[in-house]
Amino acid sequence: MFRAIRAARPAARPRRAVRTVLALGAALATTLLPAVSPDSATAATGAAQATGTAQITGAAQTVSGFGAAGAWWTDDLANFSATARTQAADLLFTSSGIQLSQYRYNIGGGGTGVSVPARAPQTFLTSSGTYDWTRDPGGRAFLSLAAADGVPDLIGFVNSAPAAWTTDGKSCGGSINTAQDAAYGGYLATIAAHFAAQGVTFDQISPMNEPDDSFSSCGQEGMSVAPSARAGVIDAVGSALRSAGLSTTVIADESSQTTQLTSEAPTWLADASAPGYVSAVAHHTYNFPSGSQLEQVGALGATSGKPVWATEICCQVSGGGYGQQYDPTITGALTLANSVYDDLAYGNDSAFQWWTALSSELGCDPTTSSSCATTVNSGGWNDGLVYYDPNYATDGNQTLYPTKRFYALGQYSKYVRPGAVRYAVAGSPSGVQTLAFWQNNAWTVVATNTNSSATTLTLNAGSGTLTSTASIRTSATENLAPVAAPGVSGSTLTATLPARSVTTYVLASAGQPGSAAPTGQTLTGVQSGRCLDVPGAATTNGTQWELYDCNGGSNQHLTLTASGAVTVYSGSSLKCLDGYQGGTAPGTVVDIWTCNGGAGQTWVLHPDGSLTNAASGLCLDAYGQGTGNGTRIDEWTCNGGGNQQWTLG
Repeated sequence: MFRAIRAARPAARPRRAVRTVLALGAALATTLLPAVSPDSATAATGAAQATGTAQITGAAQTVSGFGAAGAWWTDDLANFSATARTQAADLLFTSSGIQLSQYRYNIGGGGTGVSVPARAPQTFLTSSGTYDWTRDPGGRAFLSLAAADGVPDLIGFVNSAPAAWTTDGKSCGGSINTAQDAAYGGYLATIAAHFAAQGVTFDQISPMNEPDDSFSSCGQEGMSVAPSARAGVIDAVGSALRSAGLSTTVIADESSQTTQLTSEAPTWLADASAPGYVSAVAHHTYNFPSGSQLEQVGALGATSGKPVWATEICCQVSGGGYGQQYDPTITGALTLANSVYDDLAYGNDSAFQWWTALSSELGCDPTTSSSCATTVNSGGWNDGLVYYDPNYATDGNQTLYPTKRFYALGQYSKYVRPGAVRYAVAGSPSGVQTLAFWQNNAWTVVATNTNSSATTLTLNAGSGTLTSTASIRTSATENLAPVAAPGVSGSTLTATLPARSVTTYVLASAGQPGSAAPTGQTLTGVQSGRCLDVPGAATTNGTQWELYDCNGGSNQHLTLTASGAVTVYSGSSLKCLDGYQGGTAPGTVVDIWTCNGGAGQTWVLHPDGSLTNAASGLCLDAYGQGTGNGTRIDEWTCNGGGNQQWTLG
């Protein structure tokens, strides 16, 4: 786990009269921000034009939510006024804020041996084996506020088991004592049952967090869990939850890096019973993975039959990578937006969760510097969405300082709600990251312009006439602000995206996805320049696809359907791009077959032009890096190669 470590905070002295201020613009005042008439002058000026029309294609994953964690900061907020706590909860959980749909509650292990008191959360378990439910007042308060505000998904996560069940008798530096798995499972089930009786139901429990690291420095809680031991922990927790009559499921295993997840999770996913308790395969992204590495996460989800969730990331510095910095500006916001885009568009993640919702790691003193909270410095950390004064106990400052990251996440969390279905987008302009979601007969399109100049996005939704209902933007000068509606012509929207901005468009649709989509397109190999082709225009099931010179033939005319099928021909000759017999191993032949709606005939298009199969998670691949006519097509582990990238045209 990657966490900023600071010196232990000195004991709080008596506070002066408290100042409770919310440093928040008026942009969050309304539940649904109104649309504004199109601004044609803006649209016609200074735009870097796209080379063509982007296109919404097939369905990908169903969204579970967007969230953040309530770790550590809740202890500080317990000392804030009731008004300040309510303001913090409103920012996070309600429509006057960013309306997170997931909230992670830290189930503390007691902090035994942890050197930083602020990172040593209390455990409910007492030394006598009983439970003290008055402990963790700050954490309990915000969990209750999240539940009362209707956050749909509440998650209890553990950094370390209580010291009695670790190999070193501490809350850091050791491993889970596998002989105590049953006791540990009973402990978590007891906590979940207690909160359920209070009207606060955990939807999921995560019994390990970055189990690849024991956190031997003891700057915070943590315990390692060997890959071979993870199934036992999951079994113990899952069976205890069921025995308690709870609907709570398990998420696992929250590995630090995607490469660790893809190499280690198959061990516990092969267990006879553990996967049955697991509702999502969870990972962190502290290796800052490439698109193909994220596609391998999606492949793990595909072969296990589980949704995948990105459950923690933070602390990137300007330009990418992990490091110490406080950046509340649009640069920091674009870094977060890029993480959301990569996780959803490449990894097919159904959930995105930032590390911690609030942080005191400002790296400066907001009471002595008026620009502290709004200026980049190298002394703080990019770990929070909203910040507060680390010296609140002595200076009485209870101001909350939202960052541009906060608003950027709100571009998703407020408008893309659980149950929305992401549809892949092909052909976005260079530097524009476009995600499209379908819910309640409407599209929500989130477009991030990473360019240093305005860029025009033209997007064909392929679903009949569109009607703009809301347009919201975060930029260097805007915070979830209502802005000009896009131009709409039938099924196509056109919008000018200001430089370095995140814009959300909500558009009602007269038709369903795919009802007015383009047909007769081609897929051209980036490496070969040749078209995906059915040899000899054959119509026989089992005919393997190949590369061939693009010639406009019907055997090269494809339709990417809203369901994710890729079809060729029409009428009684209609066939689908098919992973032979639903194969999931690298080298599986890609053939034509009578369309049947199966996962082996469902494909997801990714931003780099790769297509992954929903059954295997493998990429559509020109065999052996071949580029010549007749090169056969198969499925292979995604690797970012040009022989796995295709241009839709």
